[in-house]
Amino acid sequence: MSFLTKPKRGLVLGKFMPPHVGHVYLCDFGRAYVEELTILVCSLPDDPIPSALRYQWMKELFPTARVVHCGEILPQVPEDDPENFWPLWHDVLKRLHPEPIDIIFASEPYGHRLAADAGARFVPVDEARTAFPISATAIRNDPYRNWRFLPGPVRPYYLKRVTLFGAESTGKSSLSAELARHYETVVAPEYGRFHTEAFGSGATTPEDMRQIVMGHLAGVKAASLRANRVLIEDTDPVLTAVWSDTLAGSRDPWFDAYRDYPDLYLLCDIDLPWVDDGTRYFRDPAVRRNFQRACERELATRGVKFVHIRGTPEQRRLKAIEAVDELLRPNT
Repeated sequence: MSFLTKPKRGLVLGKFMPPHVGHVYLCDFGRAYVEELTILVCSLPDDPIPSALRYQWMKELFPTARVVHCGEILPQVPEDDPENFWPLWHDVLKRLHPEPIDIIFASEPYGHRLAADAGARFVPVDEARTAFPISATAIRNDPYRNWRFLPGPVRPYYLKRVTLFGAESTGKSSLSAELARHYETVVAPEYGRFHTEAFGSGATTPEDMRQIVMGHLAGVKAASLRANRVLIEDTDPVLTAVWSDTLAGSRDPWFDAYRDYPDLYLLCDIDLPWVDDGTRYFRDPAVRRNFQRACERELATRGVKFVHIRGTPEQRRLKAIEAVDELLRPNT
């Protein structure tokens, strides 16, 4: 046997609520140490993050590991049930990991006793949190301050979404770019503009509206994977519904059933001059005003959260930043 022959099987267990880079380090350490790593995701029914989601995150983060879930209602620390705590967990490990466990990896002192009960060796991993000074509790309390500690698959769960809304030529795209720069994040751009530029201003049929919505949803999905704390969306399917009423003469029932709203709408007012950029429709001020009223009515009818954005470009930028900052404040 080589001096550095790897042990066969190792185990990491935790609640991973949510998984953070410290957990990733622990599991990567385990994968490098043993031939086969099992990750046991533990949960209780009233956990603040659904167990199925945490299980899926860990499978996505560690596709070569064996990820299993324990949803049994068990004491979480020895103090909860001093007499039965260790026998109960010993039984769980036996049932969920019937093969002999060679190594227990943990960043907590409980690893000593757990390994002894499992007939395994305990390997401590950064108990002092030197590599990654973070905890799941700190992330739950303020995910946006601790964003850098969140792995990619977990970030969309905490991501806030802000949508720029309103009639054409109200500064939505310019303000979107300003906000993205301020928050060092990305914009899901207005897909309807792409569609009009590609197919012309006459592309206003119900099928065109369907294609615009599909493009928007795909753009949001792609951008959300790269966003930093907040995703800025330049329009959304709710605004496409208003456009469908106006240009196609009706809307598909899908629009009224749509409920995937952002956390905040910024309703941009028509107090900026109308500018013809080659893709716009409403030169007539009365038509533009009616469309804006339809936009606000749509938001009010759906009962979503929105803030009026008006004034000079700088006033609009400051008002928008104030609203987004409020959205990103930790819960008290």
